[in-house]
Amino acid sequence: MAARWIGSSLLSRSRSASSRALAYSLFRKDGSASGVFRRFSIAAAIEEPISPPVQVKYSQLLINGKFVDSASGKTFPTLDPRSGEVIAQVAEGDAEDVNRAVTAARKAFDEGPWPRMTAYERSRILNRFADLIEKHNDEIAALETWDNGKPFEQASQIEIPMLARLMRYYAGWADKIHGLVVPADGPHHVQVLHEPIGVAGQIIPWNFPLLMYAWKVGPALACGNTIVLKTAEQTPLSALYVSKLFLEAGLPEGVLNVISGFGPTAGAALASHMDVDKLAFTGSTSTGKIVLELAARSNLKPVTLELGGKSPMIVMDDADIDQAVELAHFALFFNQGQCCCAGSRTFVHERVYDEFIEKAKARAIKRVVGDPFIKGVEQGPQIDEEQFSKILHYIKSGVEDGATLVTGGTRAGTKGYYIQPTIFTDVQDGMKIAQEEIFGPVQSILKFKDLNEVIQRSNKTRYGLAAGVFTNNLHTANTLMRALRVGSVWINCFDVFDAAIPFGGYKMSGQGREKGIDSLKNYLQIKAVVTPLNNPAWL
Repeated sequence: MAARWIGSSLLSRSRSASSRALAYSLFRKDGSASGVFRRFSIAAAIEEPISPPVQVKYSQLLINGKFVDSASGKTFPTLDPRSGEVIAQVAEGDAEDVNRAVTAARKAFDEGPWPRMTAYERSRILNRFADLIEKHNDEIAALETWDNGKPFEQASQIEIPMLARLMRYYAGWADKIHGLVVPADGPHHVQVLHEPIGVAGQIIPWNFPLLMYAWKVGPALACGNTIVLKTAEQTPLSALYVSKLFLEAGLPEGVLNVISGFGPTAGAALASHMDVDKLAFTGSTSTGKIVLELAARSNLKPVTLELGGKSPMIVMDDADIDQAVELAHFALFFNQGQCCCAGSRTFVHERVYDEFIEKAKARAIKRVVGDPFIKGVEQGPQIDEEQFSKILHYIKSGVEDGATLVTGGTRAGTKGYYIQPTIFTDVQDGMKIAQEEIFGPVQSILKFKDLNEVIQRSNKTRYGLAAGVFTNNLHTANTLMRALRVGSVWINCFDVFDAAIPFGGYKMSGQGREKGIDSLKNYLQIKAVVTPLNNPAWL
């Protein structure tokens, strides 16, 4: 399926001669202070960003089917991570704007046509939206790359097609949400109804803006709900653009409202709003705790949380090392390392540890870093200066804690938020880089002796989002898939995000599941209806 593209084609794609030539041309030998790093000769690509092939069309709030200024008139800049320069000024929503959006969503749910139209008609609107996404694929991808920094090839060939695929998946579910008739012990007719929950508040992150949009908006709309969605302040543009396409597809006004703004103002107002019936949040664990508390202190609205991770990537001694190196590289460095489920603790069996390190180092050195609009570039800039500085702080802590810096370790170029692909070896479990979510291109490699040891160490974390296992032994794979306390286990693959596969975490990685049939349950209420039967022919 289309959604498998993340997990398979990026790994299996062989570079063409032209892309290999590009990769080679972007690097030169230039020993760093440690004598182990080959610096990137891509100054021109980084220092002089390519002009994006797209313009910003929408920068206001979307409330009740119209683009409007914020009530305060305030705006904030959204920045190009390639340079730190302003792309556009975007309307800054706050509590008053959230209240306007919730009022519009409530009216659309209580009085509007959306929950009252047939499920088939709702599915047709979702499919028309998917058609428009496909029609504007490259324009949407360019906007996403400009605002986020991810490679254009990744956005255009993987993420935007997946957005369309997810919407078609949920369009298929719209008219298949069934209730039940339950036999009772007496003369009663019992129906169990699955009803839309009402107004859904949704808060999405900046690392995969449109995929997270689809994970939340798709199931909520398929179930007949209305939505107030808050975008991440770092990446507000793409959600506004595609939401306009939803209106073109026939979505009634007030059904989908989009607020751009900041967490402590707009986000907090949405989480604590008394007229929001359901809340969904993707982001850090620390912010997730705040969101959960605000929801509880207001109207005790149910909350779905998809939070942080520190996923183990386990390489057994029977693995094909070349394939394992490539898989582990992908598991960590994909999307500039800005993945909640990144394989950020690479556990390698002691018998293949040295070989793995040398090949992992060589692969990292070959990684093509540069302007994400250049064909063949694998890694663009980090999202912003805050994240850029945070990653460099973690790299410094790794050195100070005694881990061995094998390659990378500093910024790439002098402009924008580019960081060299970085690898640490001799990493110990108690180090910060092995315990905390870095959210950047920093691979930590740890050595283990046997299966029981790696199970115990893998599970010794507050997170439980995902894990990767690389082995040719079926019994080993079966043992690990059951022993690892995580929501997803990828065996000899990683980041396979099919639309039908549920995703979520154990422990402090969240609660609830997104994608698949399980995501529909987040947006449905269950109602039992009991009616007496007079002289029934059967019970």
